[in-house]
Amino acid sequence: MQGKVVTVFGGSGFIGRYVVRALLARGARVRIAEREPSEGWFLKTQGGLGQTQFVTADIRNPGSVARALAGVDAVVNLVGILKGDFQSFHIDGARHVAEAATLQGCTALVHISAIGADTNSASAYGRSKAEGEAAVRAAFPAATILRPSVVFGREDNFVNKFASMISMLPVVPVIGGSVKLQPVFVGDVANAIVAALDEAQAGKTYEIGGPQVPSMLTLNQWIAQAIGRDPSFLPVSDAFAALLAAVTGWLPGAPITSDQVRMLKADNVVTGENGLRALGVAPTPIEAVAHDWLVRYRRNGRFAEAKA
Repeated sequence: MQGKVVTVFGGSGFIGRYVVRALLARGARVRIAEREPSEGWFLKTQGGLGQTQFVTADIRNPGSVARALAGVDAVVNLVGILKGDFQSFHIDGARHVAEAATLQGCTALVHISAIGADTNSASAYGRSKAEGEAAVRAAFPAATILRPSVVFGREDNFVNKFASMISMLPVVPVIGGSVKLQPVFVGDVANAIVAALDEAQAGKTYEIGGPQVPSMLTLNQWIAQAIGRDPSFLPVSDAFAALLAAVTGWLPGAPITSDQVRMLKADNVVTGENGLRALGVAPTPIEAVAHDWLVRYRRNGRFAEAKA
């Protein structure tokens, strides 16, 4: 990647900041494309003088996408939403990026999808991810598609959400307690994305996950142990979860939507070979890194020890 120019759509987001750092560390020049470029200015300090660029872009707007890709060698599309207008972001937006990458002569495109992408998925999220993949393949056949399981890290809205609930509640409700997950460390995802920009990966699709496959309930129990808490866990039935989502899912900051309830009826795990290993990345166990940020959920912070 030395000297290459790479546009990263969503570069200031949770996964994006790690991708940008990984690219800068390898000598690439990175163009961070955001609707609000100022949200990524904190990344200036991660590279050398002139190594980072910022551009205003909205993947729903083909013109802004084309401007963001002018003169670049490669592109990474990280943009995704968990609820809202899936058509505009996951399908049309993905198509705009792939079409512009072709017209601009980009040599590589990495598109981030998700495990569970399937045109027959029960969830609109899963169907839109599959349709987005098809749109990318049609416009840029050599694209590399990565399908991660749930991604965790210091800034995530997954492990942190559960840790916050566990630290405050004596009884913690768990939706989809028996569903299997394969949480993957955000740093590993970033390294996999950089590896996928290599021409040898062109046209391939990889599912990527971590080294462990806990259930949702088991993961919550581990988080409780890691932060020294001992709440009771209350499994929530599918029927009650569906009712809760129907009543509150439309609210900003709602705990869960109806579409997410449907997603939690299927395991979120790698079905074949773990793409991390195929891309030369060793999967990181959650316990190897999570203590660095979970400490803030302990009663006495760094002065408290997790239970054995």
